[in-house]
Amino acid sequence: MKTLVISGGSSGIGKATASLFAERGWRVFELSRHGVSVKSDGLRGEIIHVTCDVCSEESTKAAITEVLTQTDRIDVVISNAGFGISGSVEFTAIRDAEHQMDVNFMGAVRFTQAVLPQLRKQRGGRIIYTSSVAAVLAVPYQAFYSASKAAINALALALANEVREFGISVSVMMPGDVSTGFTDARHKSNAGEDIYRGAGKAVTTMEKDERAGMAPVQMARLFYHIATSPNPRPQYVGGFSYRILCFLDRLLPKRLVNWIEYKVYS
Repeated sequence: MKTLVISGGSSGIGKATASLFAERGWRVFELSRHGVSVKSDGLRGEIIHVTCDVCSEESTKAAITEVLTQTDRIDVVISNAGFGISGSVEFTAIRDAEHQMDVNFMGAVRFTQAVLPQLRKQRGGRIIYTSSVAAVLAVPYQAFYSASKAAINALALALANEVREFGISVSVMMPGDVSTGFTDARHKSNAGEDIYRGAGKAVTTMEKDERAGMAPVQMARLFYHIATSPNPRPQYVGGFSYRILCFLDRLLPKRLVNWIEYKVYS
């Protein structure tokens, strides 16, 4: 039985991914602040909840220590914990921007540092990060979320070369719009909307697209593909239309791409 350790696995894409891996016979350690262990006749594997707050180095290390009391090998690690904020760059409180980066980026760093000693020891394993199409196509009034995911992409590429000699592979999965509770959980700021009059419409458009987005299980299937691929790529995009958009971003002048985004959200 192979082992998956996933952060942020109690809801949305993470929950769908934990369930899919368990259905296919994996032993899944789901790390989150809130979650439950699952063992039923419908699952060939199992889901074991371990309490973890990725904003705490102590909590994250303790969670991985707990995992390693129950298994002697970690085959795949998925860093998925995250949340979103929205609002203009000018009027976003610095503490809110820092918290966005602390959860989405530094949380991934803490998780990575906690699992790497075991992956190095066993001379192999696979790390997959949940990034976002917003890392490539930065969304207005979601600048700090986009920045946190762009930072994940850079982290993954650099890390891949650092751990290559230990037989560890690193990939990112960049979902497009997915219909989950992530949308309603977003921390929205209305500060400055009397000046940035397009902010409200931009956020409404973005959330409408998310609610009409893909099912979480589609991203779970992509995670499983990456986890079991004999030679995984550094980056994957979730959703055919989003793969086309990211491809066009590489072909077209950035000025044009950014203007098109302006028109979409204005």
